[in-house]
Amino acid sequence: MKSNLLPIAYEGFRYILYSIAAFMIFWAFDFEFLALTSAILVFVFMFIYRNPEREVVIFEPNSVLSPVDGVVASIQEIKDERYGYKIAVESGCLNVSVLRVPFDSTLSEVTVKKGARLSEKSSIFKVLNENIELTFSATPSNFLKVRHVLTQSLLSFEVNVKKSQTLRKAARYGVLPNGVTEIYIPRNFRLNVNLGDKLIASESLLGYFISLP
Repeated sequence: MKSNLLPIAYEGFRYILYSIAAFMIFWAFDFEFLALTSAILVFVFMFIYRNPEREVVIFEPNSVLSPVDGVVASIQEIKDERYGYKIAVESGCLNVSVLRVPFDSTLSEVTVKKGARLSEKSSIFKVLNENIELTFSATPSNFLKVRHVLTQSLLSFEVNVKKSQTLRKAARYGVLPNGVTEIYIPRNFRLNVNLGDKLIASESLLGYFISLP
């Protein structure tokens, strides 16, 4: 995982450079409309991939922060051997796309699945769309799974972490330009969010693990 303190996330550099190159070519050949479009795209990509500094709020031990910016779309109780609840957070192009580690942990599982980019209004987008699942673990009982699902977007989601990597709370680990993030939490967790809450990655508190390490 690379540390990036620049105002623009690394993942956006190539889109910005492509747009600048296109602007210069179109401008040289007097294609004014296309040059203007390319110039606008430069600022659009700079906005989408903005990388602001975030102040990590100090909460109680075993606290878990939001890994993503967005709005809580649903909170469901599920029947699963490992997880008791699922939180869905919707993120759009107006949200900061940078993803952040929710708590000090080790990445015990990483699964990437390529697929479609259907709208979230489709009943099968969660099954067919590109997604990545990451399981963050601090102890055998303190863990959670984060599943990022890409929705309609010309841009891809990217992560720059790997299995067994040790991660620090609030560290950047990738980008999700437009999508839905599902957070699976175990039953030994005290939830601190409600439906409709606006979350800010590394600043908003999801809740606490009840069991101590």
